[in-house]
Amino acid sequence: MAKMEVKTSLLDNMIGVGDMVLLEPLSEDSFINNLKKRFDHSEIYTYIGSVVVSVNPYRPLPIYSPEKVEEYRNRNFYELSPHIFALSDEAYRSLRDQDKDQCILITGESGAGKTEASKLVMSYVAAVCGKGAEVNQVKEQLLQSNPVLEAFGNAKTVRNDNSSRFGKYMDIEFDFKGDPLGGVISNFLHISGPKGERAINKDKLKLERDFSRYNYLSLDSARVNGVDDAVNFRTVRNAMQIVGFMDHETQSILEVVAAVLKLGNIEFKPESRVNGLDESKIKDKNELKEICELTGIDQSVLERAFSFRTVEAKQEKVSTTLNVAQAYYARDALAKNLYSRLFSWLVTRINESIKAQTKVRKKVMGVLDIYGFEIFEDNSFEQFIINYCNEKLQQIFIELTLKEEQEEYIREDIEWTHIEYFNNAIICDLIENNQTGILAMLDEECLRPGTVTDDTFLEKLNQVCATHQHFESRMSKCSRFLNDTSLPHSCFRIQHYAGKVMYQVEGFVDKNNDLLYRDLSQAMWKANHSLIKALFPEGNPAKINLKRPPTAGSQFKASVATLMKNLQTKNPNYIRCIKPNDKKAAHIFNEALVCHQVRYLGLLENVRVRRAGYAFRQPYELCLERYKMLCKQTWPHWRGPARAGVEVLFNELEIPEEEYSFGRSKIFIRNPRTLFKLEDLRKQRLEDLATLIQKIYRGWKCLTHFLLMKRSQIVIASWYRRYAQQKKYQRIKSSAIVVQSYIRGWKARKLLRELKHQKRCKEAATTIAAYWHGTQARRELKRLKEEARRKHAVAVIWAYWLGLKVRREYRKFFRANAGRKIYEFTLQKIMQKYFLEMKNKLPSLSPIDKNWPARPYLFLDSTHKELKRIFHLWRCKKYRDHFTDQQKLIYEEKLEASELFKDKKALYPASVGQPFHGAYLEISKNPKYKKLKDAVEEKIIIAEVVNKINRANGKCASRIFLLTKNNVLLADQKSGHIKSEVPLGDVTKVSMSSQNDGFFAVHLKEGSGAAGKGDFLFSSDHLIEMATKLYRTTLSQTKQKLNIEISDEFLVQFKQDKVCVKFIQGNQKNGNIPTCKRKNNRLLEVAVP
Repeated sequence: MAKMEVKTSLLDNMIGVGDMVLLEPLSEDSFINNLKKRFDHSEIYTYIGSVVVSVNPYRPLPIYSPEKVEEYRNRNFYELSPHIFALSDEAYRSLRDQDKDQCILITGESGAGKTEASKLVMSYVAAVCGKGAEVNQVKEQLLQSNPVLEAFGNAKTVRNDNSSRFGKYMDIEFDFKGDPLGGVISNFLHISGPKGERAINKDKLKLERDFSRYNYLSLDSARVNGVDDAVNFRTVRNAMQIVGFMDHETQSILEVVAAVLKLGNIEFKPESRVNGLDESKIKDKNELKEICELTGIDQSVLERAFSFRTVEAKQEKVSTTLNVAQAYYARDALAKNLYSRLFSWLVTRINESIKAQTKVRKKVMGVLDIYGFEIFEDNSFEQFIINYCNEKLQQIFIELTLKEEQEEYIREDIEWTHIEYFNNAIICDLIENNQTGILAMLDEECLRPGTVTDDTFLEKLNQVCATHQHFESRMSKCSRFLNDTSLPHSCFRIQHYAGKVMYQVEGFVDKNNDLLYRDLSQAMWKANHSLIKALFPEGNPAKINLKRPPTAGSQFKASVATLMKNLQTKNPNYIRCIKPNDKKAAHIFNEALVCHQVRYLGLLENVRVRRAGYAFRQPYELCLERYKMLCKQTWPHWRGPARAGVEVLFNELEIPEEEYSFGRSKIFIRNPRTLFKLEDLRKQRLEDLATLIQKIYRGWKCLTHFLLMKRSQIVIASWYRRYAQQKKYQRIKSSAIVVQSYIRGWKARKLLRELKHQKRCKEAATTIAAYWHGTQARRELKRLKEEARRKHAVAVIWAYWLGLKVRREYRKFFRANAGRKIYEFTLQKIMQKYFLEMKNKLPSLSPIDKNWPARPYLFLDSTHKELKRIFHLWRCKKYRDHFTDQQKLIYEEKLEASELFKDKKALYPASVGQPFHGAYLEISKNPKYKKLKDAVEEKIIIAEVVNKINRANGKCASRIFLLTKNNVLLADQKSGHIKSEVPLGDVTKVSMSSQNDGFFAVHLKEGSGAAGKGDFLFSSDHLIEMATKLYRTTLSQTKQKLNIEISDEFLVQFKQDKVCVKFIQGNQKNGNIPTCKRKNNRLLEVAVP
């Protein structure tokens, strides 16, 4: 890929002419052709001095990347090719470095790309200013305010898919470093679009997907090709979050928009009253009901506001009915006011979020993005005030441009020449004059008593403005328009700076009045919707103002005056936007349309202003840097002042003195031909310099190549000589190694022969000795075998003789003992088979496995049982061998409990499967019982909460039951204070019932210290465990078994009385806790389940 060419000047590689001031010859045709040539090559920006002319390409171009931003950053305005970034950088640096407040005015026709230009300016400033978390947040909020305002303030028109229907002027505030602090947005009258425009706000709040169901959206222009409304909606929601809108605020905004859409669907029907007056009624109340649900308004209040109007005069109130036409007017006025006030609230809310939080001195850069000049087939009041605003902008543009040009001439000490130009102040006076202006006549007609119509307004215009040269009407006194058929009777025409525009007078009076009936304002104020209530403060009955509100025209006139005053305090920068065609298509350049815009924008006049004196100006330093190669004295370096160098240069080139003038810091060139001559000379000189550079480079390259070859030859020769000597040394070395190897081989072989001879001699002697020893051994073996055979023969003969002798001796006894021998042998075999089968049929080693092989023979019954018993005892021992000491203790306790309570206490079976924990209260870990833990020094065996039974009334109280090695302690559950302490030696017996309850009595030794009040009665969920552990602990300490009495009736000692405790069946009130009731001094009944 070819490397991108970097331009170092506006004049480098120009397509056409980058600055129209240099255009030669200057005419309307050459101006248009130059724009077209640059447009065809995707060069959409052209300069007129410091003014940027932008042609809308209607397609994305790769000229706004971060690389482009860096390319134009901190560069001179004319240093690179024309771009909107160059103007933005110039304005930003002037604000930051020279402390001058700036203003960027973006003007042009609707659809020319003004809104996009303002966004590009803001994005560039955001990219080049400081960084940091707070700065980035401010920049993001400033940038994201655009999508929110565009969503609610732009619309599709017949000329533009995203036309600004509001005037937006944003003051971006910076600190002394040039970092953004915040901003303030001014809204100059939001315009409700005419038919054929598109509102872009949709939602699903009681809305249907088919937008054609809504009258305000059911136009052909409600859909835009290539625009994804869903994506745009998500973008707007995200932007609202970044700017700082809360979720409930966003929801309220969408509810208001939904209510506006539904207002357009309300229709009315006429109804005659008894007094003969016409009255309007709502046809279908479903839409009204949904509006009331969205806004929180009483349906009857809103319905009455659409049917009646209350007029207040001094102390009187008169209520009149509204006919159908008046009802529709009231509906549309309410919808318009709702949306307009919502937009104004949005601007105020955004300003609250983006305004600077500090009170330090601020620098300001203003960006004006306002609706462009509009000429439609049907032009009404909206187009009239839009075009009036553009007239004022054109006026200030002309004034500030001439002022800037004159100031530069004075600053540079150049003689100023007066310039003739068209001044549109006469048109502005026609519209805004306080006595005879059109807006004044319109306000006067609206306030006049009697019948006021659009026709009466037109008649007044014909009377007052008939002689004005820029006003035309067929009804005026001027005879030249009487037969003009292109001008209808109900219209008037104004010759604006941009051309003639014909306005339909219909609707001027109503739109200027912009009245909202007080009944509707009061109905809106009564809404339970906080946002709607805030939009209509005049609806508050306590703040009724009978003064007539200002008209729309007077409000707009005041806003424009404020804007003009603000712009005149700042240094202006201009972007003039041009629309290339009406089709909104790329690559199409309509010369007639562009010519029309060039005329009404006054671009040729602007060029003539810049060229009236001198067409081109440039600082001495830049001029000398660019053209110094044209003079031997200034090339390659000029050592003196830049102005002196430029004087030497121009004298050397023999340029006539009348073609240029020297300012204080700049050289001024009168004719573009002189500049182009300099450029041609520079181009030729650059070619000569390029040839010289090529010649010197080629010579240097050849010399460098020769020196490299020479050095290479020396290196190669040295390396070759080294290589040859190494090869020679290797040959000598290899020869010596071969000779050495042969000598070493001969000596080794000689030594090997000697060693082999010695080995053979040793092996021969060994072999002879071995053979001799073998002969001797075989002889001895043969002798021994012969002797052994003889001895064996004698033994065999003797054995046979003894056997024969025995058989003869015992033959007479054999038959008598055969039966017993056979029996014993058979029994032995059966036992052997039995034990072998038992080996393979043994059950598992689990002690609870009751399986056992069947008995095979009856005579083995006792043996079979004994084996089963022995095997069970053996596997139980094996099982016990795996127990830890703690497990042994647990099983011993369980075994003890079984011996004490099995088949005696109904509660026992339920306790078998429950492990005995003992310490149910973790006293050592719970800080609540720290005092109790410190008081008990012995090891705690049981710690549990029990219910102590009151001896007098049978009521229960919670106590902590502690069992240690020597004592039984009772403590208060809440405080942990020890109430009673009983030594184990004083406990004589524990009594309990045979029922399924946890009641038990602890009997104390009479006369002991703890037995003062008598025996203790308790109820516990772990009775079996407590009794078992108490039994074992007492046995361990006193070597005496504790008596455990299980009976449904037993006696206890209460002080001096013996009381019988009797257990009966009854209902439980407190779960499983036994209910005790003292019958008399001798009986205590315990109800158990």
